[in-house]
Amino acid sequence: MTDKALIIIPTYNEIENIKGIVKAVLSQNTSYHILVIDDGSPDGTADAVKELQQEYQERIALIQRPQKSGLGTAYITGFKYGIEHKYDYLIEMDADFSHEPSKVPYLIQACKQGADVAVGSRYIKGGGIKDWPMDRLILSYGASLFVRAITWMPVKDTTAGFVCYKRSVLETMRLDEVRFVGYAFQIEMKYTLYRLGYKIIEVPITFKDRVLGDSKMDTSIVKEAILGVIGMRFRSYSKV
Repeated sequence: MTDKALIIIPTYNEIENIKGIVKAVLSQNTSYHILVIDDGSPDGTADAVKELQQEYQERIALIQRPQKSGLGTAYITGFKYGIEHKYDYLIEMDADFSHEPSKVPYLIQACKQGADVAVGSRYIKGGGIKDWPMDRLILSYGASLFVRAITWMPVKDTTAGFVCYKRSVLETMRLDEVRFVGYAFQIEMKYTLYRLGYKIIEVPITFKDRVLGDSKMDTSIVKEAILGVIGMRFRSYSKV
């Protein structure tokens, strides 16, 4: 019996990338399905997905939301969809080719071999970052060090957004209680599952800066991460 995998791709103005990333992911394995969650992109991203649905039929699903509502809420929506439709593995992935489609099978394989959560990691041996300016590299690596210092979580790439979850793991979470919608969402998910005792394995990847389209990173996202991690840690103390 083939395991069912759902790759969840949130989008906002990704018309330059969406067709390419969908085709690249689906070419990895015929059992893979994709769910695109589009937040009202004015550039026609959702229409491009609808065109792909004519070709790939049931392998592509689309959820359209009226406006930008945050990365975290998009993934929570995707998790609920994946749980409802009984996918075995649910994968978070960017639309801009920062995450290599060829690495999706490696994340799934890590879960098959014992991980509850597999993280595509830039900061372990074999991983790396390509084409980033130095200031962004320092910000990202510094953020991961900061999170590890605050949470004591044994994950080197705490802010990674290329992640595979077993459905059975997500089913144990109270998804509606996830607080963060931006950068800190990725940290909160890992920390929550770490606190619940799940096994998190890091798989080396090379993260590439986007070539087409605009980055969604801004200072408010970084601020949410810094303040959010401190608050998250203090809240966890109160539950011990």
